[in-house]
Amino acid sequence: MTLKRRFIISGGGSGGHVFPAIAIANALCKRVPDAEILFVGARDKLEMKKVPKAGYEIEGLWISGLQRSLTWKNLMFPLKLISSLVRSRSIIRRFKPDAAIGVGGYASGPLLRMAAAARIPTLIQEQNSYAGLTNKWLAKRVDCICVAYPDMQRFFPSEKIVLTGNPVRTDLSLADREKALNHFSLELRKKTILVTGGSLGARTLNEALRGASQVLQKDDRIQIIWQTGSHYYAEYSLGETSQLSNVRTMAFVDRMDYAYACADLVVCRAGAMTISELAILAKAAILIPSPNVAEDHQSSNAKVLVEKDAALLVTDTEAISDLIPTMLKVIHDNVELKKLERNIAGFGHADATERIVEEILNV
Repeated sequence: MTLKRRFIISGGGSGGHVFPAIAIANALCKRVPDAEILFVGARDKLEMKKVPKAGYEIEGLWISGLQRSLTWKNLMFPLKLISSLVRSRSIIRRFKPDAAIGVGGYASGPLLRMAAAARIPTLIQEQNSYAGLTNKWLAKRVDCICVAYPDMQRFFPSEKIVLTGNPVRTDLSLADREKALNHFSLELRKKTILVTGGSLGARTLNEALRGASQVLQKDDRIQIIWQTGSHYYAEYSLGETSQLSNVRTMAFVDRMDYAYACADLVVCRAGAMTISELAILAKAAILIPSPNVAEDHQSSNAKVLVEKDAALLVTDTEAISDLIPTMLKVIHDNVELKKLERNIAGFGHADATERIVEEILNV
């Protein structure tokens, strides 16, 4: 009788960790049809809802991040860490995994630490160009480190690093452009700009768009898909820009594959997964890194691309004044658009998920 192979996948806290984890699990199931997969996440975080919807079991740890400012919340961190280490050891002893995979985020620290201590093969995946605190803490203990950017030996032991890229949704490149334009009631002859701050939205991007109604109204050569985010839709959907005939304003884009298919230029934050999607799709982009992320890793992500002429960078503090002029200049410069498309494509790894699974099976 052949024993089933078992895998624990741990991490989360944000979509940038959760969705790659699910992509890895799906690819593992295709490669190892009898695989048993258990997720371990942080209680009350995004993964506790998204993972069960994807068809996988998940257990929660009482863990949260260590705040970088002086706050009473840090007084609870040692207790949460000890609790999570003890629970992680219990989960590992009960589930008996053949390998443990960490995708970053709070929960992956204790789980991968206890797995390594139990001599279970371990692998972590780092999505950003600036390594997260949890993955840096685990680096010396795990067997393999899959990364999305070159030159990560400044954070990790070089002999453990494998450049794989980030797992992305496989359906994004399949959409037909004309069908996508029809979906948003857009015109084929006009150039399209996609502006998105993610599902929750980004106030800076929204403010820049709101103040540009007169400029956008005069330019009948472009059209805009504007995802305000669910937090901001009520505030921005009634403004002058939202009422323009060449602007489609929505809280959330339910068909992101269509939005990308329409876009000649994407204006967005610089999260690791967003950049990986842009690279695979070879989309020209203006990146506005969020200042509200740990260790300012979005700025690091953006600068790696800017150094290779693979994207343009507008800082969050400059966005209100500079974003719209930069956006309109680029969208009408075909030479610049083609250069950005060509160079960002060099960062794409269409087979990233399969390569990560290969490394999991290797360890």
